[in-house]
Amino acid sequence: MLACIVGFFVLHEFFPESRKRDMKNSLSRLRPLQPFLISVAAVLWAIDGVWRRNIAQLPGISIVFYEHLFGSLMLLPWVISSLKKEKLSKYVLGVSFLVALFGGLLGTLFITKAFITAGASFSVVILVQKLQPLFAISSAYFLLKEKINKKYFQWAVLAIIAAYFVSFKNGQISFQTGMSAIYAAGFSFLAAFFWGISTTLGKMLLNKVSDLSATILRFYFATVIIFVAMNFMGQGVVITALGVNEISNLLIIAFSTGILAMWLYYKGFIVTQAKVATILELAFPFTGMFVDYFLYKTILAPSQYLAAAVLMFAMYRVGRLKA
Repeated sequence: MLACIVGFFVLHEFFPESRKRDMKNSLSRLRPLQPFLISVAAVLWAIDGVWRRNIAQLPGISIVFYEHLFGSLMLLPWVISSLKKEKLSKYVLGVSFLVALFGGLLGTLFITKAFITAGASFSVVILVQKLQPLFAISSAYFLLKEKINKKYFQWAVLAIIAAYFVSFKNGQISFQTGMSAIYAAGFSFLAAFFWGISTTLGKMLLNKVSDLSATILRFYFATVIIFVAMNFMGQGVVITALGVNEISNLLIIAFSTGILAMWLYYKGFIVTQAKVATILELAFPFTGMFVDYFLYKTILAPSQYLAAAVLMFAMYRVGRLKA
């Protein structure tokens, strides 16, 4: 069903106007499901880790750079036609820059640093990262004036609690002593902070431009920002040094978990409040559980499977609040 939904939205966006008119009635019936495209994007991002493992020998920031570079090249045919319809004011360009900076560079950089620093304190990183929805909800409250009602608060809290039990067997956390755990928690806190704010900034951008234009602006700004940061850190990898395996995996990442996931995310986000979107993004840990099971033969505890079911139900109810 999800494949059909995604297909309809992709066809509607990129096919000629005559084809768009033919599918107009069918697409209108899917509009109530549009917020759940955010969850589809989160599923793609969860699968993303499989491809990144194949090129783990490359520096993390180089992977992020080439992902955005290849994605920007794929988007090139639509850059002029899409952006010429927009009013690229200083506000739009400024917000686009901040989205790319916070979401494209800083959030990814800090979470990578957290995992490298964590060592045996992997659970600390995951736990602190669960604070991201709180930063997104809080920033949406101050920047977008989104109200938080009692019904939303109930389902949001349930979803966050369920995500916690999905991540940790029987809800037990093994904290490690020493400075490494403190540094790991600090870096993960910063990643959650920047990604949470990026969610709200993305909504501010979508209030001014289309979902396709937002995707283009994010990719092109992020490519430039990450290129500067990569060279400043001295961790760049020349493209001629990449082999067939590295390039093929980077192309897959750039299209499926890069362009497609980001466009689907913005397509759903454009009609969804930031406080709802950040809960729908919790499909990430749910999908990660299945990736672990089917690809890496990791069997979870019964409590984790139960929590996953609760998580999906809570996300469904949050999505229905907007629909």
